[in-house]
Amino acid sequence: GEENKGWTYAKFLLSHERSGIARIAASKARLDYLRQIAARRRVGGRLLADDPDFRREVAEAEIQLSALEFTELRYLMAAESGREPGNEANMLKIRGTDMQQHISELLMRAVGYYALPHIPEAREYGYNETPVGPLEAGSLAPVYFNLRKTSIYGGSNEIQHNIIAKMVLGL
Repeated sequence: GEENKGWTYAKFLLSHERSGIARIAASKARLDYLRQIAARRRVGGRLLADDPDFRREVAEAEIQLSALEFTELRYLMAAESGREPGNEANMLKIRGTDMQQHISELLMRAVGYYALPHIPEAREYGYNETPVGPLEAGSLAPVYFNLRKTSIYGGSNEIQHNIIAKMVLGL
């Protein structure tokens, strides 16, 4: 690259990294998976999918995810037309990681106490017992805990808020 353009190149690369961290398609797939679980899971004698509070939370997540997807499309259109994108990448990173974590929380709540059964011997080599609860419950906790890191890598969400405040508000 050109001399004295290092920071410009770094900002370009960081913005693309941050927009990719949003993982909107993966969040949409996990939201669909949540709906499938809710259609099978019974709580208090009725399907979780019929619980109005749970349905409201899923609908809110879907609305937020759609808004995030449109923000990503605006970002991509700006990049494609040669315009310098603004703070969309920072917003995508913040909201995308928030959504990933929120959907993983909803998934954990959907399977309830089956998400974290206390079976110390399950950590031992050769443990091969039948899982406790629904089969999908076993994979949800590791994903939930793994997604905690998304708000840190690519520049922590707190730093992204500061960058937006500086770029937009001039603080």
